[in-house]
Amino acid sequence: MHPALGIDFGQARIGIAATDACGILAHPVESIHLDRTEPLERIAQLAAERGVRTLVLGLPLRLDGTEGTACEKVRAFGERLHARLPELPLVYVDEFLTTTMAQEKLHAAGKKAKDFRPIIDQAAAVEILNAWMQ
Repeated sequence: MHPALGIDFGQARIGIAATDACGILAHPVESIHLDRTEPLERIAQLAAERGVRTLVLGLPLRLDGTEGTACEKVRAFGERLHARLPELPLVYVDEFLTTTMAQEKLHAAGKKAKDFRPIIDQAAAVEILNAWMQ
């Protein structure tokens, strides 16, 4: 494995997670607030800082495995991201239940639901990376 960046795309925020240098463990990095930060430039900066060699973008497939309008938005973002960072492979991973799994882990760690919002996107990005690493 090698360093990768996990991306949980949302309309207001994009959660970012990263693997360690060996690409074995995933950890939260930050939430990019779209009203404050240009996401493509920030992701490019994070990828360069961390020596990332793969971008992993969560794809919100429907329960039956088909793609809907949410997937169209993610794929459109993915196209812009790939155009900005053409040297990095972009992999899509089904993000089914990643937010639910992230919420359950945060709850198990003693976090209250009201405390989830600032970190839930990052935690979902960790789950996206974990799914890709399996």
